[in-house]
Amino acid sequence: MVLLSLVAEVLALRCFVGIVLATCAYVVYKSTAIKPAVILTPVSLTEEPSTKEPAVETSVVHEPLDPSKPPNAPVSVNYFPSRECNYKCKFCFHTETSSYILSDEKAREGLRLLRDAGMRKLNIAGGEPFLHPKLLSSLIRYCKEDLSVESISIVSNGSKITEKWMRENSQWLDILAISCGSFDAQTNVKIGRGDDGKNVARLFQIVEWCRTFNVKFKLNTVVNIHNWNEDMVANIEKLAPFRWKVFQCLIVAGENDDETRKRDARKFLVTDEQWRTFCDRHKHLSCYVPEDNNSMASSYLLLDEYMRFMDKGEGMMTTSASILDVGVEKAMQQIVWDKKSFVERGGIYDWGRADMRPTKSTSCGTSLNLKELEF
Repeated sequence: MVLLSLVAEVLALRCFVGIVLATCAYVVYKSTAIKPAVILTPVSLTEEPSTKEPAVETSVVHEPLDPSKPPNAPVSVNYFPSRECNYKCKFCFHTETSSYILSDEKAREGLRLLRDAGMRKLNIAGGEPFLHPKLLSSLIRYCKEDLSVESISIVSNGSKITEKWMRENSQWLDILAISCGSFDAQTNVKIGRGDDGKNVARLFQIVEWCRTFNVKFKLNTVVNIHNWNEDMVANIEKLAPFRWKVFQCLIVAGENDDETRKRDARKFLVTDEQWRTFCDRHKHLSCYVPEDNNSMASSYLLLDEYMRFMDKGEGMMTTSASILDVGVEKAMQQIVWDKKSFVERGGIYDWGRADMRPTKSTSCGTSLNLKELEF
């Protein structure tokens, strides 16, 4: 009996030691194992927030690349969803040769392709974009809410903009640019910018709406034979656009180069001396951004109503295949886009909303280098 009792005690002791060793091993494992992320609960949300500042994320600094080396990312795209217009500007270089308009679904598909390829700014022009206000609203909302495009701008003649549209859509719009040929009613009639003489009054009304709804206001003027000697300083100072683009009247082969086209701009051209006269009169204004014919040639990425890139630089205008058919990169290889001229003419600037601060400080308010112009 004594022997049996001793054997039982030894077995019990061995079992106890085994349990102790297993427990120790488990404790060591738990203390060294990688812990999963903590899920916040209502209780943990009530804890005092950390006073430590988050680590500053540093960006990689890239060496400047050869600005002529293709392919190039479509950082800033000018999209013309429709050629339809209610004005008849006699020097227009994007005329109403087609009434075609993509469906909303197809337009969104193309815009997504552009965003994925590197588009950061979209400018919608025409034609007159506000002839199709529902499509316009749909596109800018999609770009902001679904694609998170950095900047959305619209170029308009101002005749169809309403306070209601601004109130309902300004949250998706960064910049509104209005084309202004003159502050004289008769000069506007000669140019073809409407015939009711109310252009200037509408212009000042739109400026007020932009201020009310916190949209940046921009002005575009084409210097031509009827306005080159006009002094616009006082009115520009009253309007106070953040940017005033002043273009030299341009001939585009296939659009406005002779009497067989929808427009013939030859008689609206200005001499180099007339161009310099206008520039000298207004160059002291801080918002003034001049572009002569050489600056404009091939420095813009232009996308037509079929979502084809247009080359309106040297010679006859040419188009690429649609990005909906061949993709963005291949379509861009079929036209010329001079990204060096794009940068030099001031194509990169503070294009965010008036109530947004730039994330990184640069001389123009928007951080971008040539590396970001690559696919």
